[in-house]
Formats: sequence, structure tokens, C-alpha cells
Amino acid sequence: MGRLLLACLVAAAATGLVAGQETANWTTEQDHQQMKDQLGIRTLRPGPSGRAAAGEPGAANYDSSEANPFPDLPDPLLLRNGRTVTDAKTWWSERRPEIVEDFEREVYGRVPSNVPRVVWHVNESVTTAVGGVPVLARHVVGHVDNTRLPAIAVEIQMSVVRPVQEKSRVPVLIMFGNGALPSRPPATDAAAGPPTSVEQLIAAGWGYASINPGSIQADNGAGLTKGIIGLANEGRPRKPDDWGALRAWAWGASQALEFLRTDPAVDSTRVGIEGVSRYGKAALVAAAFDQRFAVVLVGSSGEGGAKLHRRNFGEAVENLTAASEYHWMAGNFLKYGAADATFGSRNAGDLPVDSHELIGLVAPRGVFVSYGVPERGDANWLDHQGSYMAVVAAGPVFRLLGVKDVGDTRDYRTATMPPVGTGLVEGALAWRQHDGGHEDRSNMKYFIEWASRVMASSAPGAARSRGAERQR
Repeated sequence: MGRLLLACLVAAAATGLVAGQETANWTTEQDHQQMKDQLGIRTLRPGPSGRAAAGEPGAANYDSSEANPFPDLPDPLLLRNGRTVTDAKTWWSERRPEIVEDFEREVYGRVPSNVPRVVWHVNESVTTAVGGVPVLARHVVGHVDNTRLPAIAVEIQMSVVRPVQEKSRVPVLIMFGNGALPSRPPATDAAAGPPTSVEQLIAAGWGYASINPGSIQADNGAGLTKGIIGLANEGRPRKPDDWGALRAWAWGASQALEFLRTDPAVDSTRVGIEGVSRYGKAALVAAAFDQRFAVVLVGSSGEGGAKLHRRNFGEAVENLTAASEYHWMAGNFLKYGAADATFGSRNAGDLPVDSHELIGLVAPRGVFVSYGVPERGDANWLDHQGSYMAVVAAGPVFRLLGVKDVGDTRDYRTATMPPVGTGLVEGALAWRQHDGGHEDRSNMKYFIEWASRVMASSAPGAARSRGAERQR
């Protein structure tokens, strides 16, 4: 593609018009194509298939002997100038900002400086019960100022629930969910299975906030000129380093935290964030970029979350650059799935960062990485082992900052997961694989015990006092 043609396409995108199409009516395919055009990419490598049988063309790799094609991960404690980080001051002032910049530019995108203000109001309050425990539940709406573009309305939907009998300020877990008020369930049936996550939280004296990610940003590429991303960009398509949906959902969680900080019944120094699958990715992103979150529960997050990008096992970088998932990431991420481009094709090994460094950005606060088992539906596609390797590789950052990691100090390449049900939960960095499926409810009991201990051992606001960066 000639430079003149590329420049024309970028200019057309900036005006909100490409080939006569208003961006408000773009399909996912049109938006995906315009980002490829901006980057000078003609062809993307197809991602592996999780449905194809082993040996079939395009099948995902599940052979552990072929899972590590790249010899090394980026060193989280090595500055760009080649100097090793040996003290916390250098981490906070030099190395951490380098890692943040790489993730923002190349992986998840930047939150723009002009994100409109959110004004919260309580829409409804009810007294009901969760798991038989009386609770006060409020439905809360966050109205995002859309004065600049009234055609795009963003109303963040959230419910905030806390046990009535708790008289002191309660810890709260923000959870990506439906944002609706809880309905009073029928009498508990012993055969119905273990308590839900929210029942376990309420029984332990916690509150929870359920936030609807779809009310922040749609989960598709056609929505990138709408939602909070479209509103902040005044309806125009993204630039290559603009934020994707994962960062937008994380931003929404930070706005929820802003609301909780105004609630006298909430201990704002003990607010965590949780998610499963794509929302597990978003929860980890939220905690990495907003140091006010005290703990994070990362449930079955896979590629784009806790899994190493450099692993050739199950889902791959090329799946994230495809039209079905690219909207989660910054536009620049497409470069790493390109078969050709004006700057030369790249792959996962060319990424300046990897997921162990995303986990490291949360340190010294608490990270609990949770998975189930393939036999119950938590598919091999997620690469449980690749996530455990990332946890081990993140350990040096936690140890540098004076907190305990999972205790596995082997080379990440030789570290293997502990048996199912054997939790490594003594430190600020924790791992546990439960015997359930694609959920983290089976680990919620262990998370609550771990989080309560981790938050009790940390001085209020200590982590946030060390050069904390507040997400906009």
C-alpha cells in the first residue's frame, strides 16, 4: 500500500467517513478493516481453532513439547537501558512506568484525557435477602456526560448490595455481572449445589457490586464508535493506541469504585475487583492500572488475561487480532497477528511485554489467579499451565516489593501447576485450581479467606501511596 493511499485512509477515518459510510452504522468487519488500513496490514494470520481435532489443519496446539517456541520472556526487573532493578524506588519511578507505557501503547490502549464525567444516582433501594441473609440492595446508574455528542448515551448499570446486620464498614467486591438488583430466591434446596459467589460474600460479611459491562461498552467491534469509547472519541473510529473494550470495562469498574468511595457503609480501602473469562481479563487490567483496588480475583482469563502471550497452547495472539476479538485490545495489537504490514510482520515474540508483567503491575496488592478443570468445562483452550507460568514469572516483582508470592521460585519454564485443589494462597500472589468448570464460585471461599488476610496485613492505602496512578 502506498504511503499516500494510507494517509488518505487515515484522514478519512479521522473524519468519521470511510467509503461513504457513517461510523455510527459501521459493522464489525468495516471497523476491523479500517484499523488494518491505518496500520498498513493487508492480511492477518488466522488464529488456531479450538474445535478442530488434533492433526487437522488450523487446530490449536495442545502438545506441551511444542508450547514454548520463544526462549525468553521480557524481564520485569530489567530497565530499557539494560540496568537491573534492585530496589522499590527504581521500580516505582522508572521500571513500572516503562511497563505501563508498553501495555497502553501496544496491548490494551490508552484511556483518553477527555473521558466525560460520570454522575451517579440511586435509582431504587430495596431490602431483600441473599442466601437467607437480609441485605440492603440499591440499583445505581452512572450517567456519563454526553453534552458533546447527545446521540451517544452511556448509562452504567450497577447494583450495590450489603448485609444489613453489619454495622461497621464492609469490604466490597466489584463483579462484572448483569447490574440488576438481586431477586429473593426460593427456599434453599440442598440438592441445588453450593452457594453462589454473592451468597458466599454476603455470608462472610462482605458487600458486592454487580456492574454491567455492556452498559459501558458493547462486546463487539461494531460498538467501538458507540459506548464510552465512541462517546469520548465523538463517534470517530479509534486510532491505533486508543483503548479497547477490556480497558473500557476496567475504566467502568474504576468509576464504580469512585461511587463506593462516597458510601459511608463501604471500607474503600478494602474494595476488590472480580471477573471470569473475558471479564477475568478486564478485572486484571482494572487492578493493574488502578492501584486503588486492594485485591483482584482473576477467573479463567486465558489469552489476553493471565495466560502468557508467548505460549503456543490453545488460544493465541492471532485469535485476539481476529474480527471476533480485536475490539478487546488496542488497534496496535493487530500488528502482532499480521502476515504482512508496512513495518514488517510480527508475532507474540515481538510484544514488548507479556502477561507476567501485567500481574506484576498489581504488586504489592493481592492477585488471586483462579482456574477450573477441563473435565468440567474450563477448557484446555485457556492454557492453565501458561497462566501458572506467568504467575511464577511475576514473583520477582512481588518479592522486590516485600510481599510473598506463590513460593515457587523455579524457572517459569520448568514450573508446573500444583495438583487440583492445592492452593498456593499464603502470599499476596495466589494460585488455586478448583475442581469445577468455567467459573470462580468454586474458589470464592478460598478467595474470601485469602483476601481478608491480605487486606488485614496491609496498612490502609499503603500500596496506593507509592506513586499511585489513578485511572481516569
